[in-house]
Amino acid sequence: MKNNRLTPLNRTIAFICGLALIVVLFVPLWQIELAAPQYPEGLVLKMYPNKLGGNVDVINGLNHYIGMKTLHANNFIEFTVLPYIISFFAAFFFLVALINKRKWLTALLISFIAFGVIAMVDFYRWNYNYGHDLDPNAAIQVPGMTYQPPLIGYKQLLNFGAYSIPDIGGWIFIGVGLSLLTAVIIQTRKNKKVVYG
Repeated sequence: MKNNRLTPLNRTIAFICGLALIVVLFVPLWQIELAAPQYPEGLVLKMYPNKLGGNVDVINGLNHYIGMKTLHANNFIEFTVLPYIISFFAAFFFLVALINKRKWLTALLISFIAFGVIAMVDFYRWNYNYGHDLDPNAAIQVPGMTYQPPLIGYKQLLNFGAYSIPDIGGWIFIGVGLSLLTAVIIQTRKNKKVVYG
């Protein structure tokens, strides 16, 4: 039926979003910036889909003193599976543009939102374990102190200010999600006009 077809605009949105997710595979998704008096230039931990970047060695050295585990990409299953998940969604967007059916666009939105929620819950769990699972024999111990980085936003950790914010890939993901939501709204309004005249 004609009213089950996507608008040309929505097919274009789906195709562009697929291309945008391919870009996400090669840029950092998230970053945690650390600011302290002894590091006026700041330190940054960048999280790519398949690796860690930024001042990883310096941050690992500092974290050793307070009993935090060192960060290595091969210790996290996320860095193995995330490129495949992103590639899946890129292909899903291209498929929606090709199949040109409203129900596929809706299914894509539901699965994309579900992935976003699961990803943020996993990131929170990662941050929680990282900041709470401390070595009891660490050189520096502050009773009752944990070092969980913020999920998003700012948090003071001893003399370090930690800023957790999306990086290029994260902003692209947000843009793709908003574009997809906009496409579904446009499609829903178009179908209502067809049905109710």
